[in-house]
Amino acid sequence: MIEDAARDVIASALDKAEKPCITSSFQAECVVLTHMLLQERTDIPVLFLDTFHHFPQTLAYRDELTERWKLNLINLRAKEPQVGLWERESTQACCARHKVEPLFSALADYDTWFTALRRDQSPSRANLKEVEPFQLPAKTISRVAPIAGWHARDVWKYAKDHDIPLLPLYELGYTSIGCEPCTTPPLDPNNPRSGRWQGEKLECGIHIQAK
Repeated sequence: MIEDAARDVIASALDKAEKPCITSSFQAECVVLTHMLLQERTDIPVLFLDTFHHFPQTLAYRDELTERWKLNLINLRAKEPQVGLWERESTQACCARHKVEPLFSALADYDTWFTALRRDQSPSRANLKEVEPFQLPAKTISRVAPIAGWHARDVWKYAKDHDIPLLPLYELGYTSIGCEPCTTPPLDPNNPRSGRWQGEKLECGIHIQAK
């Protein structure tokens, strides 16, 4: 079973890890993977990028699930946030300041990074491996994607089977949810991530290895 394979990846990675963490945007994939990890490590740090641009629904859902699951939530913020930077400069500059810099800085304290990336989400993720080294500016850590081979239907089935409530924004037609100014319902119904950044780019930068 696909779920059993993911659990095997999790167990193996945790066995090797000294300081694991998971990043979560509290989208469906993230909460499903978090649910699986909590069954192995109840205190695993859950890193959330507070970009100052999130939907109110995302923040409310984050707080609700944190309380319900007693998450070891760590909110990450830019040292010098600039709300609205995406308007004054570019979405690239905004993502770099509010996402990439605080996350890479935080990840330096860990050796294993669990992520809910999936290969079918975009062409830039098509060659994703379940376990691979990830280069940060100052060190290399292990990035683990236990559900890399899953499809959206697998994620939603797991959530239904385990009675996991999902972010209410899905009910409004959103299929990939990030910051409010740069997220719309999908422009292409066959591409769930086409509502991100008005189609200008595929990634915010946090999964692009440092050079």
